[in-house]
Amino acid sequence: MDRILELIKLEEKRQRETLMMIPSENYTYPEVRAAVGSVLMHKYAEGQPFKRYYQGNVNMDQVESLCETRALQAFNLDPKKWAVNVQPYSGTPANLAVYVTLLTPGDKIMAMYLPDGGHLSHGWEYKGKKITFTSKIFNIDFYHVDAKTRVFDYEKIAFQAKKFRPKLLISGGTAYPREIDHKEMDKIAKSVGAYYLADIAHEAGLVAAGVNKSPFPYADVVTMTTHKTLRGPRGAIVFIRKEFESDLDSAIFPGLQGGPHLHTISGIAIALEKTKHTEFKKYAIQVIKNAQLLAKILSENKFDVVSGGTDKHLVLVDLRSKKINGWFAAWALERAGIVANRNTVPYDTASPYYPSGLRLGTPAITARGMKEKEVGLITDWIVKVINYLGEREIPEDKDKRNGILKEFKDKISTDKFLLNIASEVKKLCLKFPIK
Repeated sequence: MDRILELIKLEEKRQRETLMMIPSENYTYPEVRAAVGSVLMHKYAEGQPFKRYYQGNVNMDQVESLCETRALQAFNLDPKKWAVNVQPYSGTPANLAVYVTLLTPGDKIMAMYLPDGGHLSHGWEYKGKKITFTSKIFNIDFYHVDAKTRVFDYEKIAFQAKKFRPKLLISGGTAYPREIDHKEMDKIAKSVGAYYLADIAHEAGLVAAGVNKSPFPYADVVTMTTHKTLRGPRGAIVFIRKEFESDLDSAIFPGLQGGPHLHTISGIAIALEKTKHTEFKKYAIQVIKNAQLLAKILSENKFDVVSGGTDKHLVLVDLRSKKINGWFAAWALERAGIVANRNTVPYDTASPYYPSGLRLGTPAITARGMKEKEVGLITDWIVKVINYLGEREIPEDKDKRNGILKEFKDKISTDKFLLNIASEVKKLCLKFPIK
């Protein structure tokens, strides 16, 4: 057997026997996996449906057109008012396409600060260095969460917008656990003559299910990835007001990409159809219930849950009160069979690579059928693992730091306490097989 196929088998085993709790990860459906692995990957289909540059696209045209129709239906959008493009390869190209459509180089963008929960694709600078392509092309200013509540103060954002006067205001990110007031954000944008982009990459499935508020009545453009709460394959969608349709299409192709990945688009179409079913709404409701219970139990165990809870699928924990770094926590939890990720927290005093926080999500465990009882067990394991680690902080001295981190990873590889929890995690996982 080819080594790659062996590694796929090993990854199947890892996913089957551990808990996937990174909020941006999820299990998709068997039908989606079949579509993405189908013969559609053989075909080039540059251009738009029924307007291709290559021959032989009679079936591809129907696949993409159906995906677009299902996307509009999933979010109850009027096709006379909204256009959709399902070709972006991922969230970052989707956002770049919006910038190309609405902005010119040097224009001002105002977005959420990354350590507070924002996203790299909205522009990121660190210690005076422009990190992302967006920050190198556009003039970026960041708004923050309130230092005390760690949620948005919309009056402060409005005041900042009036001073900066962006052409594009962006909401959304990777680690903001509360719902965003899209009506207020659009009001702020319009008060300074800006467009409003709502990036709902994380909560797209929750919006489609009607359990999180929709940005569509207010935003000029909405972007999303398709593999998180939507439970589709890795891809992205851009919805934009109808008057910008042709500009968006040309920004994506030929502006930023080559031929669309129709095998992925077919998988997205299947996942979008699933959102119309009662089972999907029940799933989305349970995702939030599970996340809120996770946050509640962590708080009861004296963990600093950012913003005091969650309205969505993710929980962000500031570990500084435990005097432990997110790096140690994430590695130890992985050894115990619980896969989360280290993450920056608002007003973090640590570096982005060795941040103070831990990000946890419930989409994947809910997809396996886990509910409150299982969340109670899982949260208990998380608490035990982190408390077991004791006080552990990352040294500032690089040589000392590297030595400590290597020693830690070597030690936990055979740690009996963590291995015993991993054994219990495996038993739970096998009771809830991945479908």
